[in-house]
Amino acid sequence: MSAATTRSGTPRAPRATRTPDRLCAEAVELAREAAEEAAAPGIVGAHVEVVAEGDRVVTHFFECKEPGYRGWRWAVTVARASRAKNVTLDETVLLPGPDSLLAPEWVPWSERLRPGDMGPGDLLPTEQDDPRLEPGYTGEDAPPPNSAVSEELADHLDAEDAEIVTRTPSRGAIASVADELGMRRARVLSRYGLHTAADRWDEAFGARTPMAQAAPATCDSCAFLVPLDGSLKQAFGICANEFSPADGRVVSLAYGCGGHSEAAVMPKPPRPALPVHDSTAVDAFPLRPARDSGSTTEPDEVLEDLGHS
Repeated sequence: MSAATTRSGTPRAPRATRTPDRLCAEAVELAREAAEEAAAPGIVGAHVEVVAEGDRVVTHFFECKEPGYRGWRWAVTVARASRAKNVTLDETVLLPGPDSLLAPEWVPWSERLRPGDMGPGDLLPTEQDDPRLEPGYTGEDAPPPNSAVSEELADHLDAEDAEIVTRTPSRGAIASVADELGMRRARVLSRYGLHTAADRWDEAFGARTPMAQAAPATCDSCAFLVPLDGSLKQAFGICANEFSPADGRVVSLAYGCGGHSEAAVMPKPPRPALPVHDSTAVDAFPLRPARDSGSTTEPDEVLEDLGHS
């Protein structure tokens, strides 16, 4: 195998100048035929340079005219045996040049993962030495594999407890208490993991966001804030306002929005005043005056029919 197969995809690094073998350097046509056989027709371009890889080992470089492979070169390595005049083909490969277009450097999946990338059915494993986590207490006889508490230390703690109390506490009783306190987990959130989560929440829903800068008041005085337990309650809570952009999210106490419960209290609708005069009663007005009022006379009796049609 020639040196052409051991080179990486990075541009060629400067190295000491070595005089190429004369017979190998003159085998340009042999190298071109090998490159044209490996590539598609019309892809191999002009001869670029000759590089000595070792004693009687030479690599010929040709331009690559393949679309999308700008700056790449066909590298054909030829060699000859000691005291032999026949040059033989070693290998043909396509290598990037100094100004070639390369793909981005590969990044592990754990570093490419971003919030929101997980979907239904996806599993995200955590490393045993994850700095965000630390060993917790499960109450089992054997500590978890990643626990800092060894068997010897567990027995020593039981002996110390026996000196303090009148009876040796059973592991079942300790486990029940730990389960009640929420400590029955193999690993718990470390101080580093707590700080990184707090920084992430404060960046999304903190005092420096545009929404908080324009808010009439902070979440600390909002009735829609659901407080948290533990040390987080000193700086964070959960928003319970369905019209807020942070509904169901962990928000900083210094965050705020226009949906603050006391920002704009709507007044009650005004009640109309009671009428001074009773204008809602119905007054009766007769169509004709009364007979005894004297303001009109009785109509004449019906006259006889005069025959008019």
